[in-house]
Parts: sequence; structure tokens; C-alpha cells
Amino acid sequence: MKLFLFLTALIVAGATGVESCTPADRQALLDFKAALNEPYLGIFKSWSGNDCCSSWYGISCDSAGRVADINLRGESEDPIFERAGRSGYMTGKISPSICKLDSLTTLIIADWKGISGEIPPCISSLSKLRILDLVGNKITSVIPADIGKLQRLTVLNVADNSISDGIPASVVNLASLMHLDLRNNQITGGIPQDFGKLTMLSRAMLGRNQLTGTIPSSIAGLYRLADLDLSVNQISGSIPAELGSMPVLSTLNLDSNRLSGSIPASLLSNTGLNILNLSRNSLEGKLPDVFGSKTYFVGLDLSYNNLKGQIPKSLSSAAYIGHLDLSHNHLCGSIPTGWPFDHLEASSFSFNDCVW
Repeated sequence: MKLFLFLTALIVAGATGVESCTPADRQALLDFKAALNEPYLGIFKSWSGNDCCSSWYGISCDSAGRVADINLRGESEDPIFERAGRSGYMTGKISPSICKLDSLTTLIIADWKGISGEIPPCISSLSKLRILDLVGNKITSVIPADIGKLQRLTVLNVADNSISDGIPASVVNLASLMHLDLRNNQITGGIPQDFGKLTMLSRAMLGRNQLTGTIPSSIAGLYRLADLDLSVNQISGSIPAELGSMPVLSTLNLDSNRLSGSIPASLLSNTGLNILNLSRNSLEGKLPDVFGSKTYFVGLDLSYNNLKGQIPKSLSSAAYIGHLDLSHNHLCGSIPTGWPFDHLEASSFSFNDCVW
């Protein structure tokens, strides 16, 4: 009899709809929603009823019925955006209630333009989190000091916000981090000297901040790093020659800083480096004559420095030079003839002392 009643209860539950996420997770989502205002698309209209795992916009769950992913992008090809004919706009803040979703692996709240407030410090308690993407909002305050606790985090993207203060020292403890994007904020202070501990890192985008100090030589130990952007900061000192020995580095942007000293020959002879921008610094000395048949630069910009001497003749042996800018230096001498100089603009060499 007891078994019959139990089975009957299951059948009734199935007919009326079993809750697909825990009441605690559902309430945490509702509290998160209550702190936000999305006036145009109506994406939160689906956030009703008990079935938050399969019918709530941007929410997905794991096999245990726990909320695992929040994916809310303000710029998307989703039909809801196409019908509205506009990108998203949302105001409010990210509620600390998000931290109650302790099975969360993905948290994307990106490109909503108007979300402000802080990154809840409790974010660092979400031990399963792999992706944290808050790009394109108006988030202020700081990156949580103990962000380094997120040992599974592979993506940390808080670009295009108004985040201030420094890069937390604990960032270097993110052992799984592959993509770091802090661009276009108001971050101050230096790059941690032990930045090279992030051995899984493939992209480090720190441009357009207010970073000071020097470039840590430990970065050269990041053998998976393909893209490094430190542009438009206040970084000083010399360029570590070790950067030229990085095996997969293909893009290096150090422009618009306060770098001094000479250009390491290893940078220009690194055959894997395709984009190199060192413009608008205080680099000096002669331009290393180290180009060869494997040199392949899509872009090479050394303009607005204090370089002297002649234009290296070895540039003529390069396999490819797509864009070259040596303007606004103190170079002197004739422009070599032949490839690649026969397809470069005269402006590539303008505003030097005596180039002809």
C-alpha cells in the first residue's frame, strides 16, 4: 500500500510538472533579476514558473538540476534581438545573490552598457566557475582581492568597464586561466612581477588602463601566450629582451607607454611575431639590422620614438611586410629599393631627420 501511494505521488508530480531546479537556486535567480532593469527586450519575461532550467532565457542546468550557466549577452544574433532591431540595454547591479548558485560554471553578463555597481566579492567563492565575462558595462570598484581562489577559471573578461585600483596579487594563482582581458578600465599600479605563474595563459589584454611600473620579465615564461596587449598605459623601463624568445607570441602591442632603452633585436628576429607595435614611446638607439627571409610582419609600427641610424637594408630580404611605420624618429639615409619598399607609402618614413 505504501509503495502504491509513493508511485501515485510520483505520477501526480509528473503530471503537474516537477520543479527542475532547486527552490534555493530559483530564488537566487529571482533576487538577481530584481536588482536589474531591462526595459526593451523583455528577456526576463520568461523567468516565471518553476521550470528555470529549460524555459528561463539564458539559464541552463546540470544533470542534477542545479543552475550551471548564466549566459546573458546584450549583443547577440538571438531572434529576440532581431525582432527588436536593437542591441540590449540594462541598468542596475549584479546582486550578491548570484553567489548562492554554488554549482555555477559560467557567468556571462556582457555588453549591457548600463549595469553598474561592483563585482560582488563573494564571486570568488564559486569554486566551479570557469568563465566570468562581464565585458561592456559600467561596473566600478575593484576586481575581488581573492579572485585567485577560482582554480577552475579559464576566462576572466571585465573589459570596457570603469574598474579601478590595482590588479590583485592573487590573480597569478589562477592556475587554469587562458584568457585575461582587463582592457579599457581605470586599473592602476603595476603588473604583478610573478605574472609568469599563469602558465596556461594564451591571451593577456591589459591595454587602455593606467598601469605603471615595468614589464615583468617573467612574462617571457608564458610559453602558450600568443597575444599580449599592454598599450596605452604608463609603463616605463626597458622592453625585456626575453619577450623575443617566446615561442608562440604573434601579437605584441606596447604602444603609447613610457618605454625607454633600445629595441631588443630578438623581437625583430622572432619569425613568429606578426604584429609588433612599439609606437609612441621613448625608445632610442639604432634599429637592429636582423630581418631575414622568414620575417613576416602584417604590421610593424615603430613610429614616434627616438630611433637613429639608417633603415636596415635586411628589410629587403623579408618574406612579407604588410604595414610599416618608421615615421617621427631621427633616422637618416636612403630608403632601400625593391621589396617591400616599392609598395609602402612615403608616410612610412616621414618626419625623420634625413631620410630620402
